[in-house]
Amino acid sequence: MSRDPRDLALLKAALDLTSNLHLRPALQNFVNQACRLTGARYGALSVLDNWGETSMFIQHGLSEARAQRLGHPPLGHGLLGEIPTEGALIVNDLAHSDHTPVALPPGHPIMENFLGVPVQVHEQVYGRLYLSDKFGGFDQSDVEIVSALASAAGVAVENSELYAQARNRERWIAASQSLTTTMLEGADEEEALALIAKTVREVSRADTALIVLPSVGNTWAGEIADGYHADQLVGVVFPPEGRAMSVLREETGMIVDSMARAQTMRVHQFAEFGPALYAPLRSRGQSSGVLILLRKPGRPEFDGSDLPMAESLASQATLALELASARHAEDVANLLDERDRIGRDLHDFAIQQLFAAGMQLDATKQKVGTGELTRDEIMASIDESLSQVDESVRQIRAIVHNLREPDQNVGVVERIRREASLSRNFLGFAPSLVISLNGTPINAVEAEEEAMIDHVEGCVGLDVSDDVVAVVREGLSNIARHAHATAGRVTVEVETPEEPATDGILGVITVSIADDGKGIDPNRTRNSGLGNLAARARRHGGSFAFGPGIGGLGTEIIWTAPLKQE
Repeated sequence: MSRDPRDLALLKAALDLTSNLHLRPALQNFVNQACRLTGARYGALSVLDNWGETSMFIQHGLSEARAQRLGHPPLGHGLLGEIPTEGALIVNDLAHSDHTPVALPPGHPIMENFLGVPVQVHEQVYGRLYLSDKFGGFDQSDVEIVSALASAAGVAVENSELYAQARNRERWIAASQSLTTTMLEGADEEEALALIAKTVREVSRADTALIVLPSVGNTWAGEIADGYHADQLVGVVFPPEGRAMSVLREETGMIVDSMARAQTMRVHQFAEFGPALYAPLRSRGQSSGVLILLRKPGRPEFDGSDLPMAESLASQATLALELASARHAEDVANLLDERDRIGRDLHDFAIQQLFAAGMQLDATKQKVGTGELTRDEIMASIDESLSQVDESVRQIRAIVHNLREPDQNVGVVERIRREASLSRNFLGFAPSLVISLNGTPINAVEAEEEAMIDHVEGCVGLDVSDDVVAVVREGLSNIARHAHATAGRVTVEVETPEEPATDGILGVITVSIADDGKGIDPNRTRNSGLGNLAARARRHGGSFAFGPGIGGLGTEIIWTAPLKQE
């Protein structure tokens, strides 16, 4: 039994459509096949968003260059808007039709006839297909062909959505595993949150990710941001009646189709964005913040499958906070244990010895008053007491020495070099390092390097050297976490006068750390790292300041401290 060649062509086209798992190629194939099988010279598919407006436009019959010159696609009004939700619309003489004219952009080809059909997915209109300029006009057989193709296209859309969801789920799971590994390796709170924001933005294909956390008083503010306009969102305070706080209270995420079209906009910075997704940072039944994902206007809306994945990943942000808090509590506990040990050591050794020395001096004083001791006996008693005091001082110094890091017997120059060398692992580049003595780099003359290092070590005592190393470490860490820099510079300058000052000041040490990154955000509410650096300077009677960095970009911190005799 022979078959109609058009039926075979239709069957082949339908099978070809449903075998494509990628959305846009499948839809382009649908439009191409519809034009080929009906003989239409021009065809287009308008994919609709939740507002009934075109979110994706695919055409056949125009060159790519001409299509780009047309600018925006037809708005879907007029005749295009009259395409029914079921069935088809045929108009074979548009010039003399009673139908509303098609709202075409300037430069669009004149259409003589028209066939429009809906494309349904999940029993809802997914888009509208329209064909035009068929020689002799359209008839019912064309409607049957295009309707059959539209059904196949609906299946292709469902298949592509399932495939995209599966691939999307794989990306989320891989991102989740990567984040878990990073947090278990010991990243601090801010590093973990910044990594979560960056990872979630990338895996969700969002343009911006923002993490809202508790701020000053009872307010909530954007603390961590990544992506488009991130610098404008950090520090933004969220109103109590807004969407973010609603998600926080109800512990349920939400998807917003377009922030730009929202009837109420309490956070005016969001007016520049389109689709949005809100997910609570939730753990053990409590919400501690909100993760917000944003896309630019015109980009696809977030899929319903994105929300549970984002909520799952957002819960890891809460885990990061809890891990950081637990580490802090552990550090505090270790510190308290160490203080107890120090107290016991001081009590059992130094204090007891000082107490014994004091008792002996008191007994000697009483005997001197009664004339029981000779001058030699008094001197012997005082010498013995002084010996006990010296022994107590020695024990106290030993206790303090045991508190220092194991590598602190290494000189300050070598410790600074180690910090600069190790920093390349997390910076992604090697920062330049210059250590100078009275304006001359210590490695400028090889024969004098060792003597210059000895001079520096002799001037910089253990207490100051600990803080110098901490400043270098904190400064390089800040560049890695916040600056997004491509270059960094560390300069350590030791200046010593030829003759020491009468007040015991041996000179001054200045540490400068600069980068070419994005600089310090003036709206940032958390600057604990800079506060720590300033506190270290005040402790020595020094100073701390910051300003523009390399080439006027980024930041430069300048830390100074006097060098005193120990």
